[in-house]
Amino acid sequence: MSFSAKNIRNVAIIGHSGEGKTTLCEAILFNGGSIERMGNVAQGNTVSDFDDQEIARKMSVSLSVANTVWKETKLNLLDVPGFYDFEGECNEAMRACGAALVVTGANGAVTVGAEKALSLCFRLKKPTILFINGMDKENADYAATLAAFQEKYRGRIAPIQLPVMDGNKMTGYVNALTDKAYRFTNVGPEEIPIPESLKSDLESMQFSLMETAAENDDVLLEKYFAEGALTREETIHGIRKGIFAMNVVPVMAGSALQNRGVINLMNEIVKYVPQAAERKELPALDLVKDEVTGISCNEEKPFAAQVFKTSVDPFVGKLNYLRVCRGMLRAGTTVLNANTGEQERVGALYTVRGKKQEAVGELRAGDVGAVAKLTNTGTGDTLCDEAAPVKFDPILFPKPVLYRAVYAAKQGTEEKVFAGLARLSEEDKSFTVTKNAETGETLIGGQGEVHLDVVCKKLKTKFGAEAELRTPKIAYRETIRAVSTAEGKYKKQTGGHGQYGHCKIRFEPCESDFEFAEEVVGGAVPKQYIPAVEKGIRECLPHGVLAGYPAINLRAVLYDGSYHDVDSSEAAFKAAADLAFKEGIKNASPVLLEPVSRLKIAVPEQYLGDVLGDLNKRRGRVVGMEAQDDMQVISAEAPQAELLAYATSLRSMTQGRGRFSETFLRYEQAPDSVLQSIRAER
Repeated sequence: MSFSAKNIRNVAIIGHSGEGKTTLCEAILFNGGSIERMGNVAQGNTVSDFDDQEIARKMSVSLSVANTVWKETKLNLLDVPGFYDFEGECNEAMRACGAALVVTGANGAVTVGAEKALSLCFRLKKPTILFINGMDKENADYAATLAAFQEKYRGRIAPIQLPVMDGNKMTGYVNALTDKAYRFTNVGPEEIPIPESLKSDLESMQFSLMETAAENDDVLLEKYFAEGALTREETIHGIRKGIFAMNVVPVMAGSALQNRGVINLMNEIVKYVPQAAERKELPALDLVKDEVTGISCNEEKPFAAQVFKTSVDPFVGKLNYLRVCRGMLRAGTTVLNANTGEQERVGALYTVRGKKQEAVGELRAGDVGAVAKLTNTGTGDTLCDEAAPVKFDPILFPKPVLYRAVYAAKQGTEEKVFAGLARLSEEDKSFTVTKNAETGETLIGGQGEVHLDVVCKKLKTKFGAEAELRTPKIAYRETIRAVSTAEGKYKKQTGGHGQYGHCKIRFEPCESDFEFAEEVVGGAVPKQYIPAVEKGIRECLPHGVLAGYPAINLRAVLYDGSYHDVDSSEAAFKAAADLAFKEGIKNASPVLLEPVSRLKIAVPEQYLGDVLGDLNKRRGRVVGMEAQDDMQVISAEAPQAELLAYATSLRSMTQGRGRFSETFLRYEQAPDSVLQSIRAER
């Protein structure tokens, strides 16, 4: 079936790790008839978690796409990992979705994952539904959980149902907007009379919803002031407008594992989540006019789509997931990649349900699907009609915060390892592979230890290559703090012509990396040998005298020497310069320099003391602090060597709420303890 945009809902399922997002996705697919029975995360047989790593870890590590049909409406579900390390997958989903379903446990508090998910939805203006899951558990506390969210997000949280409880377990619900009650049965919800014990709470909730609806529509507000009440249809209309404007987050509850409350949730998604056709215009660059234009969800207009995810398989090839933003994409057509300027032929189109792909003839505006075997297309790229070229804004991905040096575990497999990592970096844009020119090591960067571990496991299972991760080397430097003079004399007699070079050099600190000058008088060193002296010193610079690190910020002045008419040569003067360098640097108060990073650390106020104390232990210096929204942003400086695992420590100290960025600032003298430690290691 091909669906028009008014009958499509694109919903990202997001929230804290372990709250039941994948299980909820299973229940929705089962209720829609897309699967015959619900899979289980613990058993590794769910539609969304099909990757080997997901099955082994019993958690999502990649964004997965699935779809079902409910009440003649296509629900495109984007199941997003909740673990902190996979933030990039969430960014992909938020670009593709029209709304978000935030899943949280009924644990009486606002979890970090739910807090970050809602903040993201508010920032990106994505209409949101909050689903309180796990209502079948013994310790479930719906009232306390709802109260915690209402306290944190005052005026935005709008419960639209009351749970019918039997002890601690939810056995049904009352829908405040339809004024009907249901109890759960094995064949679905069954209508029952509204329990007397809930009528007072229901009346209060309906009054609150009426006020909320009025606040989101000027016409309804006038009527509410004039008459003191709104009809059910008017209340629903006002609530829907509030959801669309991100002023209202409706709340529902249930148990994904027991498939209770999920059918009600699906009904409300169809009713309240904006249609794909109602999507606001997306900004894009018109490549003909060279100006920003708005892209409306209109299938009659020229085709434009954005790739929001790429998966790489060495056997199947590359699969690009895309959202059609305008027009229609048909199999067999040729489109333009606006980012590369190259044409791509679309061989086959698919709708996706986990790892299963179903071939379709076309994808219309508002729909989500996939294209296989595009040669030069990656995540974030725009595909469009050649006659109307446009380019969407790139998808932003978090920069890596944890780096490890990567080596092939088996000698001779280096090419296989690095080729596999490069392919995986196409799939995951929050993961990078770079060469550190300073140390010569290849570094992989990611969002945390779990992220890098998953990448290495994928490398082994997908590409048959095994990597070994090590702590990266620090690019230390050496310099001098005093002025010294040194004499280098190279004299060698081997029968026939000998070798003779003699130079006197003054070494002194300077601002630039290296300077060479000469003050030779009277031809003590002939002009033709002076470049050889400079070359000899330059060849010594990469290996300092303290710990073998490159020497910087020094000036070498050749001021005297001698030569032999027959035995002197460029090679001899190079060797003499080498001897002078080693002696001169040793006598010029050599010191070790360490790289210092500039840090921007954003943390909630309650963790400020712990973070500042930890910075002090890392030899850090705080240079400024300011409040931004509900966070304190610390500007600091700290040695790079003390920050190799800072991402893990900051996450632990702030329960995942803190974030930071790091950039190289300068080199400064390292304490003696660091030098002694390096020498001991060597």
